[in-house]
Amino acid sequence: MGSAAPSRGARAEPPLAALRLLLSALGLLLLGAGDCQLHTSCGIQKCTTDFVSFTSHLNVALEDFDLEFCKALRAYSVCTYRNSKVCRGNLVYHSAVLGIGDLMTQRNCTKDGPTSSTNPEMTYDPCNYSGHTEVREHQGGEKTPPPTYLFCGLFGDPHLRTFKDHFQTCKTEGSWPLIDNNYLSVQVTNVPVIPGSSATATNKITIIFKSYQDCTDQKVYQAVTDDLPAAFVDGTTSGGDGNTRSLHIVEKVSGKYIEMHARYIGTTVYIRQLGQYLTLAIRMPQELVMAYEESQDLQLCVNGCPSSERIDQSGNLPLPVVGRLLTWGAAAHPRSGYTLETATTKCHEKMLVKDIYFHSCVFDLLTTGDANFTAAAHSALQDVEALHPSKEHWHIFPRSGGGNVGRDSKFFVSLGLLCLILVAYLCGD
Repeated sequence: MGSAAPSRGARAEPPLAALRLLLSALGLLLLGAGDCQLHTSCGIQKCTTDFVSFTSHLNVALEDFDLEFCKALRAYSVCTYRNSKVCRGNLVYHSAVLGIGDLMTQRNCTKDGPTSSTNPEMTYDPCNYSGHTEVREHQGGEKTPPPTYLFCGLFGDPHLRTFKDHFQTCKTEGSWPLIDNNYLSVQVTNVPVIPGSSATATNKITIIFKSYQDCTDQKVYQAVTDDLPAAFVDGTTSGGDGNTRSLHIVEKVSGKYIEMHARYIGTTVYIRQLGQYLTLAIRMPQELVMAYEESQDLQLCVNGCPSSERIDQSGNLPLPVVGRLLTWGAAAHPRSGYTLETATTKCHEKMLVKDIYFHSCVFDLLTTGDANFTAAAHSALQDVEALHPSKEHWHIFPRSGGGNVGRDSKFFVSLGLLCLILVAYLCGD
């Protein structure tokens, strides 16, 4: 509450691994800057600079990371081979050669295959969003910043993390649009969790990938509770040319977890079923997120839930405080089977950091008594770590102070008035 990377297998490889690879290259670059002064004809510094340029924009969570990283490594290897004679005796050169071999082994890269190219007449692939920036740089001659990616997630009772990293808990019963822009539409349907309560959870997700050039025809995906297909509604698993894989579905856990990768718009979607309800996480470029008409402004991922649909109170969940339960809907429902202490212990088993995902877990257990919501909160945090572009924003913490803030404010206002009266009294004398 308040404001504050796709994966292989059930869990993405830590972005730290990719960072180590990049830092290794940068280290070679920095060392070589001085050493190559003694070997002016040795081109190892240029080789390393090109490798860093090829890999600096890559994200280990993206589907084509291994392909692109191996292409960069092969280009690096070719460059060092061309410089083998003039760089003989250069310690940095030989360190780079050993490092390249080690990295190619780690990433299972073949020695033969395509390489990254510094040719300014590079081929434009309209169905690869991550390559658009590179093409613009080569065509315009100016360095352009890498695209900015945004994250949105929905899980639990239901809890919404918007593209602006605002965290909200909403009622939103029925069908609501999460995203509706010129490239993608995402709609969810929420149903009551407990009779007589405002608490809802998601049991249906509909996604429309809109037709785009020659990359894909319009594709519709629909998931409902106990039916999480690994195909679009037309029975296909990809869009566009099957060789380019500009849009495709990957089944990670049968009937429980699928990923959708849309290379042509740089977008990745995760959908999971945990218990009887669905969760969703999405990563999308900012410029595409904001490509919508004024009439499409009702998008929960963009603008959050309407105030009338909010359950949290000015950014705070109505959690139990001072040994008693606040009365909201079923938050005090005795049949939940959990007390504040047991719910806290249960959630702490999965989440060690007491951030908003932890507190959402406690809230959902007290509201529903359904332990599957613990797994939903934990998976939602894993999806953030896999898809969110900024590690420093992974964790959001509840606003501290609660009701004490109001009392403190009143105290200081009163103190200020007292000081004014005292000053007036002294000046009067």
